[in-house]
Amino acid sequence: MSNKKRKERKEAGIGRGTAGKAIVAGVKDRETKKVSVAVVHGTDAKTLQEFVRDCTEETATVYTDEAGAYKGIDRAHESVNHSAHEYVRDGHVYTNGIEALWGLFKRGYHGTFHHFSDSHLPRYLAEFEGRNNIRDMDTIDQMAFIARGMVGNRIKYDDLVAKAEAAA
Repeated sequence: MSNKKRKERKEAGIGRGTAGKAIVAGVKDRETKKVSVAVVHGTDAKTLQEFVRDCTEETATVYTDEAGAYKGIDRAHESVNHSAHEYVRDGHVYTNGIEALWGLFKRGYHGTFHHFSDSHLPRYLAEFEGRNNIRDMDTIDQMAFIARGMVGNRIKYDDLVAKAEAAA
């Protein structure tokens, strides 16, 4: 964040932490090891539970942290209490799989990209989701999979910039 932007936020009374940041949610299927991630518009129960419902089957067991937004979800549900330093319970109640994805995402942010604009955040998420979902393939198979996905998906620079400017 630029010093100018930081100063504007300070003068407006917007604190550090999560204030003004995009919200991302994700789920991981423990059997297939596939993830689904998306930008969501809030951390309230309605939004997060709807995301989980859309990404899971009715028979799925959902494992979460202790966030209150997950209470009352219409799936079998177990949670760990991170604030009490509980990270695994009974050997099967944990969120380590999705937490690992967020760790990779953060390392990509700090180490490679340095900034994700809100208008392109879904593309970055799709990249990391895709990387995760093909990580068990051999390198040559990963390359072939990516090349097949590129066919017919050309993005011209002018279109990319125009969409970013329109969103700003």
